[in-house]
Amino acid sequence: MAEPLLSIRALLERAGERLATVSDSPRLDAELLLAKSLGRDRAWLMAWPERQPADEALQTFEALLQRRENREPVAYLLGEREFWSMPLKVTPATLVPRPETELLVEQSLALVEGMAAARILELGTGSGAIALALKRERPDAAITATDISEAALAVARENAEALGLRVRFMVSDWYAAIEPGDGFDLIVSNPPYIAADDPWLRQGDLPAEPQAALCSGPSGLECLQTIIAGAPDHLRPGGALALEHGHDQCEVVQALLQQAGFDAVRTVEDFGGLPRVGIGTKPA
Repeated sequence: MAEPLLSIRALLERAGERLATVSDSPRLDAELLLAKSLGRDRAWLMAWPERQPADEALQTFEALLQRRENREPVAYLLGEREFWSMPLKVTPATLVPRPETELLVEQSLALVEGMAAARILELGTGSGAIALALKRERPDAAITATDISEAALAVARENAEALGLRVRFMVSDWYAAIEPGDGFDLIVSNPPYIAADDPWLRQGDLPAEPQAALCSGPSGLECLQTIIAGAPDHLRPGGALALEHGHDQCEVVQALLQQAGFDAVRTVEDFGGLPRVGIGTKPA
């Protein structure tokens, strides 16, 4: 005799129990995956908890649950993640945008506030999250966004087209394809900054994300050093550099900025009170 179909409430309870060992938010994960399987939103699930999904939807839900149990990020399973109130496509070729990176967007906007037609360069754009958030708030800005990964840039271009935002995307290994003296008012980056032997890389969902976008080398400082050292040649006088970095890299990043000749060097804490964004200004 076939097992009777379960209600949405029962499905979510069972799924939450299954995901409890792999997720910090098992119930939310279950709701998002079931909503996707049904082609509905979470509000619909809450409104109809006694509904019994059809077999096809249950099969889709089960396949997604199994992938989540293998620690695939929910964003990859859904195919998107919201950032700066924008739905962004994400794939295993890109990092999953994090809420704390919105601080980098906020600080970047403050650095070009009141500046007409600001010229902005983002290094390592991934899904395009930062560049597109900046363009959304500053449609007058001329924004160039680079990445070494062609696959990541393809995702970023799709996101830009879907949002109707015009950003210049180009392949570049940091500054390699950027002309020296092509002065920008702002350079912004959330580069890889985790050390290769950091156990954090083996925790949670991180093993499923592109390691080249997370790990910069043995110290975790390699990419930050490259970006800071090259920035003065690509900034206009008075232009600024804004970087996301690890919470334990604040002092080193400040020292690197000062050694590179930056003024007004400072660090901004994230919403959890951890040092997160390093900023420096090129002397006028």
